Amino acid sequence: MAYQSWQDKLEDACREWNIAAPVFQIVSDRRGGRTAWSSMVTVNGAVHAARFWYDGKNLNNAKEDAAEVALGWLYQSASSFSALSPAASSPSS
Repeated sequence: MAYQSWQDKLEDACREWNIAAPVFQIVSDRRGGRTAWSSMVTVNGAVHAARFWYDGKNLNNAKEDAAEVALGWLYQSASSFSALSPAASSPSS
């Protein structure tokens, strides 16, 4: 089985649920003589921040972190929505 990045998984989920593709933004914070980098991703109007800050050479890790957070939110939102939908709660015939 081939490795699939969190970013790829998030893009696949957005396609599956027919919502706009995720939009990533890189952010920085000057810390003394160095700069720390992180990422945010917007999915279906909600902004999700990466949990950690990274060295500049690891910007992709920041995007992976934000994508993992957003994917977790998306799955949780989808399961909450389906649990509350009338179709899911109605008894079968």
